[in-house]
Amino acid sequence: MRFEGSKNYVATDDLRLAVNAAIVLQRPLLIKGEPGTGKTMLAEEVAAALDMPLMQWHIKSTTKAQQGLYEYDAVSRLRDSQLGDEKVKDINNYIVKGVLWQAFELGKPSVLLIDEIDKADIEFPNDLLRELDRMEFYVYETRQTIKAVQRPLVMITSNNEKELPDAFLRRCFFHYIKFPDKETMQKIVDVHFPGLKQELLKEALEVFFQMREVPGLKKKPSTSELLDWLKLLLAEDIPPEALKSQDKKSVIPPLAGALLKNEQDVQLFERLVFMARAGR
Repeated sequence: MRFEGSKNYVATDDLRLAVNAAIVLQRPLLIKGEPGTGKTMLAEEVAAALDMPLMQWHIKSTTKAQQGLYEYDAVSRLRDSQLGDEKVKDINNYIVKGVLWQAFELGKPSVLLIDEIDKADIEFPNDLLRELDRMEFYVYETRQTIKAVQRPLVMITSNNEKELPDAFLRRCFFHYIKFPDKETMQKIVDVHFPGLKQELLKEALEVFFQMREVPGLKKKPSTSELLDWLKLLLAEDIPPEALKSQDKKSVIPPLAGALLKNEQDVQLFERLVFMARAGR
């Protein structure tokens, strides 16, 4: 079982090696990188390429580790007991299976995505150490141990919003997705827009990478934002010439709202580009 990439996802050699290393080691693959670099999409494409079911657990700031295992709905059981419902006699009726439980009992290999783990509190990763390491957990209410029938390929994404505990990191295979260079970015664009005119692509990439290099930007535009921008350029039939205008009053490229996402960055970009053009 090896991941060799897919037609919908441009995976670099080192990224493919990382996925396959995690498969061989049977350890979670921890993927970090800038937002919009395709971390979540990687799990989707790995699952599709290896013909595996994909189980997704999207983490929020309020998410607790226990929710990935199971939750006991005591409130519903109390209400049903007051109504005289017969199902209160079986506690299993009030056990809500989490994503890990569902993946463990599938009976065949799967991909388990734990998305944006750094959004949860600092104890969240530590609370899952044993479960991800041993691929089992104990259900206290029913006094049973749930073990994985087939070990899933666990893929964990992080936007680096907070540091993860060392004990958790030791159990993972780590890979950082570097921001694509121009050549790789062109391959990514070709996947999404195969018929895009090369002149428009060349000018768009030039503007995009120049924008990312502007010092002091609060948020650099990402790959997903470039794709959104190109989609808008095509929809509005913007010609390549509009991206290389020399008009000093037109300092922001058309539809730049897809790339610059706050007023500070827009103002900064306007000032720097105006100064550069005024100094010619």
